[in-house]
Amino acid sequence: MHGTVTQASLAIVNPVAEPQADVDPSLRHRPAPRPATLAGKTVALYWNGKQNGLDALAQAKIRLAERFEGVRFIELTGELGGTNRYLSPEQLDRLAAEADAAVCTSADCGSCTSWLMRDLCELEKRGVPAIGYTAAIFDEDSRFSCKTFGVPEAVPLIVPHCFSNKTPAEIAQMVDDSLDALVEALTIDRKLFDAPPQFERIVLESAPELVFHGADLMDAFDALQAGFIRNGWSDGMPLIPPTHAKVEAMIAASGRDGSEVVGLFAPGFGVGTVRKIAANAVMAGCRPEAMPVIMAMMECVLEPSIGLRTWAMSTGPQAPIVCVSGPIADAIGMNRGICAMGPGSISQVNVAIGRALRLIMMNVGLSYPGVSDMDTIGTPMKFSACVAENEERTPWASWREQMGFAKDESTVTVNVPYGMTEFFDFKNITPEGLIETWATLTANACGSPAMGAWLIKKNAPLSEGYPFHGAFSNLLLMAPDHADVFARAGWGPGDIAEAIHRATKLPFRKIMLNQEYDAFRQAHPELAWLEDAPETLVNVMPSVECWEFFVVGASAGRSQYCFGGTNSVTKAVSCPPRHGEGDRSQSEWWRGRRSQPTTRMQ
Repeated sequence: MHGTVTQASLAIVNPVAEPQADVDPSLRHRPAPRPATLAGKTVALYWNGKQNGLDALAQAKIRLAERFEGVRFIELTGELGGTNRYLSPEQLDRLAAEADAAVCTSADCGSCTSWLMRDLCELEKRGVPAIGYTAAIFDEDSRFSCKTFGVPEAVPLIVPHCFSNKTPAEIAQMVDDSLDALVEALTIDRKLFDAPPQFERIVLESAPELVFHGADLMDAFDALQAGFIRNGWSDGMPLIPPTHAKVEAMIAASGRDGSEVVGLFAPGFGVGTVRKIAANAVMAGCRPEAMPVIMAMMECVLEPSIGLRTWAMSTGPQAPIVCVSGPIADAIGMNRGICAMGPGSISQVNVAIGRALRLIMMNVGLSYPGVSDMDTIGTPMKFSACVAENEERTPWASWREQMGFAKDESTVTVNVPYGMTEFFDFKNITPEGLIETWATLTANACGSPAMGAWLIKKNAPLSEGYPFHGAFSNLLLMAPDHADVFARAGWGPGDIAEAIHRATKLPFRKIMLNQEYDAFRQAHPELAWLEDAPETLVNVMPSVECWEFFVVGASAGRSQYCFGGTNSVTKAVSCPPRHGEGDRSQSEWWRGRRSQPTTRMQ
């Protein structure tokens, strides 16, 4: 009838995971009981390695000694890590036995906030009241982390600004101004909060289905987009509605049950089921045939050595690059040549897979910009970065074979660099010439925290996660023309790595420009002589294993240098059997995929 508004509804699978802290209340711990006074007590002064944190602790020590008679101090630095350090189990045990309270610093970046709150919560669980100096911009971030680690009443002591890039006088003033709050937090028992929310500015919804209404389906589609932006679930670009049919098709392609929990995704420890992963993959534009790649990608980011929580929360622009090697790349239509990283229709599959990882990090891992992803400026790499190996132009063993997998397998690798810059060289036709050109980049990237970080690190096991284990992978997305120059001279990946490692050196003084000398002295007392010989050339990276090469792209000598990356993690792609069929080999599965017709728009 004329004038009647037709109502349309769009029902979708809720892509947002529930945080483990909400699902399992047994993980919540009470804060430590507080002493009535700090007089005659022992206060730990703990530094997590962040720049200028020692200035704050020195001022706190002066003021506490003035106010409380007989107060004693234990001064210690996180035993493991580098720019970010954390308390080892042995240090936590020591403080539980010897300290009556702890003053900790500093929380002035996204990842260090999370790790410092982890330390506060561990101290509180062991009966030690603790505060952590926290810059105001990281207030919500810190409270989110306290709940994630089980003690939402732990105390991030808020100061107006970061201690980094501040003078000692400015830091001292912030400590003085917050002293009363510090004393109160350590001497007055903390009341338990009533079901504290995980976020203030992000809406978490536990309903399995969400419904959007409009005058027609397009209107409902617009309502979905607006709702996701309002709730904080969008990456800022239009999303494909994760309808039940689309999500179920993705689940079927995984060969797994939709309710299966793949893992707990940092930083919010979101409960990552296959269904939640599939819903976000649909929203990114992925088709079902890409689901095996996405599931392998999940295995990569859940591997502890890649350190998901740290780079998902960092103030730095670290962003994952996904590298696919093997027959599945062609089977699902990935681009491995010109403009492989996008944009464009020829790279749709690549772009969608990379975008899926970001949406999963947000809606399953609960890494939301401005709340738990505290990137200072951001980077377009965070939208999507995914490529396939140009195996036809790889002049040595394929990437997956180099990683120890079989030629007929397919693999997914995730590396998380701080940034990417072009390695341009159209001139040189010798490996030595290319290495010299490339070294002008590798020896001048010390603005990245990874470069030279080995000098301030005391390494931890890989299982502890980046940035604490000290393993890095600088990934060169190598143009085929550059690979040909090396191969013609008989050079393989190992030769290239050794040469670039030898060439990547800087004077010790320059490497230490943005590093803490106190951390260097604690990590490497055997290298103390370098302070008296500051122009000594020192390797920027700790070992030859820090360099990797993945051949991708088309013609012309333009490679992409991805610097300061995490430990690279590679996982095999599992191919599920088709409905009604038994298990098949990977090569049979890929051949089956390639034999299916592709509909192209005329």
